[in-house]
This record gives sequence, structure tokens and C-alpha cells, in this order.
Amino acid sequence: MKQQICILGSTGSIGTQALDVIKEHGDRYEVYALTANSRWELLAKQAREFHPAAVVIANDAYYEPLKEALADTDVKVYAGKRALDEIVEAEPIQMVLTAMVGFAGLSPTIHAIKAHKKICLANKETLVVAGELICQLANEYHIPILPVDSEHSAIFQSIVGEGDNEIEKILLTASGGPFRLKSMEEIAHVTKADALKHPTWDMGAKITIDSASMMNKGFEVIEAKWLFGVPAEKIQVLVHPQSIVHSAVQFMDGSVKAQLGVPDMRLPIQYAFSYPERLPLTGERLDLFKHPLEFFEPDLEKFRCLALAFEAIKQGGNMPCIVNAANEIVNRAFLEDRCGFLQMGDVIEKTMQKATFNAHPDYDVYVQTDAEARCIADAILKGE
Repeated sequence: MKQQICILGSTGSIGTQALDVIKEHGDRYEVYALTANSRWELLAKQAREFHPAAVVIANDAYYEPLKEALADTDVKVYAGKRALDEIVEAEPIQMVLTAMVGFAGLSPTIHAIKAHKKICLANKETLVVAGELICQLANEYHIPILPVDSEHSAIFQSIVGEGDNEIEKILLTASGGPFRLKSMEEIAHVTKADALKHPTWDMGAKITIDSASMMNKGFEVIEAKWLFGVPAEKIQVLVHPQSIVHSAVQFMDGSVKAQLGVPDMRLPIQYAFSYPERLPLTGERLDLFKHPLEFFEPDLEKFRCLALAFEAIKQGGNMPCIVNAANEIVNRAFLEDRCGFLQMGDVIEKTMQKATFNAHPDYDVYVQTDAEARCIADAILKGE
């Protein structure tokens, strides 16, 4: 029997590469449902190729054109955020790949866990915002969460077979983004076109900007804390421009295990799908004769967003949720030329100072915090 997969965010970078993996292993996997936010034309094209039982367009303004585009097929078409929560609960689904971007991925992930679906997690904001809640639910419902981020997949692969051996340190690698070698003065004048030129990875716009500011790495530290039960002080960020060592784990005896490979997101996606098996995967192979391996400490003064993420971890509670909400606002503002690159950190820090802190948040608090922090960040951008 083929495993039935739901892809939340099938039109994004992770989603499209996941479909490549499914196509390569059509004897094992089948698409049950595909979802997108607003890219209805690509969603319709994917539906025609993969023949899912259903598709969901989160932005209901595109429901009619999507429905019309698939009118001659048997694919059921749904729209709206509630439909995302409902589709993951469909009985035939065995695996849910959460490849949506941002806070929007939290609610359908919770619904998928409660519906006893295996989670392949690519939406890092889910654990950034509500890591404690998600881990509690996963334990309560006995649901595995398999990381899809290349770094967290590398950590996971490094601890497979280690049993209860204690982790002394996680070595979380970062490419350093396009501005690693630029001075503060140069960074002050970079444009979105500059920031979107990532040196090693081909990603969506939002995560590419987060990578350039290194907020993405801060979020990954928070994610690693929850996924692997390691405190933030035992997670070290290493700037590794070649993106060959995807991350490593140091154990109590000083031994370090790492996962290496060419920058190809299909590998961690496929590993999450197939674990504990390793399946064949076409593509480039790593040639260590051609790749020097360099490692540097991150500059927390130059990349303030990374420092702010560490501060959010230290404060705990709903502070990471506040940071995530503010970051989503400034990220979009930068992409729309309404915010300078260094201004993003300023707005996030001010939002952290102004938003209501709650040391013991529940789901409702996370929703309220997200809304409040977005309003505060918006007002700061407008000079209010």
C-alpha cells in the first residue's frame, strides 16, 4: 500500500521538491491532498499531475478560479483556513508535510497531531512559537515529528542509533548568507535584490531574507531546543559558507558526528518520509576533494536578529512568539521596500519591549500574542 501524504504548502520551495521525491518513488508514496496560500494556478497544475483527492487554497479569494480550473477532474476543491485544519484530519492520510511559511502553519499542525498523523516538519515557526505545546501534544498522541530542515535532519541523523547517550553540544551550521563578509556600513544600504541572492540554497523569499539577517538561524536554535531536548546554551552556531556539513552533534566523550552532503533539500525531505529506511535519490554526490570546509563564529553585533532570538529563548514564555510575529511583519516590509535591512532588528527589539509578556502561554495566548505583536510592529514601522 502506498503511503498517503498531505503537503501543506505544496507550491513553495519545500513543497515542490517534496513532489519531486514523491514522483521518484511513486511506488511508495501518493499525494492525498495539496494546499497553497494564493498560488492557485500552480496548485491546479500540481493537482492535474498528481491527482490528489483534494486541494485547499487558504486565500478564499482564489476559490472560484481554482474550482473552475479543476472542474473537469475528480479533485475536490476547498478554501479557507478552517479547510486546512480539516483536510489534515482526513482518514486516509498517514503523513503530513508542514511546508507552509509562518505562524499560519501552527493550527493545521496541531490538528494533524490530534488526528494521529506522522508530522514531517518544515514549518519552523510552529516550534518557535509553540514548541512546548507541540512537544506535549506529540507525546500525548504518540506522534513522531521528523525534522525536514537540513540542519535538524542532520542532527537527527547524527543521533540515530545513539539511544540515551547524552548530547554535550549541538553544532548548528549556518551559511552566513550573502552579507557574511560585508561591513555594517555596507549592510546598511543593501537591497532586497542583494538579500535574495543566497550563496548556496534556493529557497522562498521569506526564508531567504531570514537567512540573510540570520534570524532563520535563531529560529533554528529554538527549534533544535524543542526537537532534541537540549538547552540553548548547549547549541553552538557555526558559520559554514560551503553548506556541506549540515550540522553535527558532540557527545559526552568528545566524539562528534556530522551529516554531510551537497545542498539539496530533497535529501532531508525524503529521509523524513522514509525513516528509518534510506531510499535511492538521484542527483549530485559530494566530492570532498572539491570542497574546502571552513567554520567561523557568527558576528552577533552585525547580525542582531540572531542575538535577539537568543534573548527570546532566554526569556521564554511567549517571547519567541513575539519575535516571530514581528519578524514576519518586518520581513514582508523589507520585501516591499518599506523597511531597511538593519531596521528590521530595531523594530523586532522594540516590539519585544512593548508586547505583553506571558511566562506560561497556552494556544489562545499564542494567538493573541501573534496578533498584538503584529500590530505593534506595524505601528513602529509607520512611526506611530
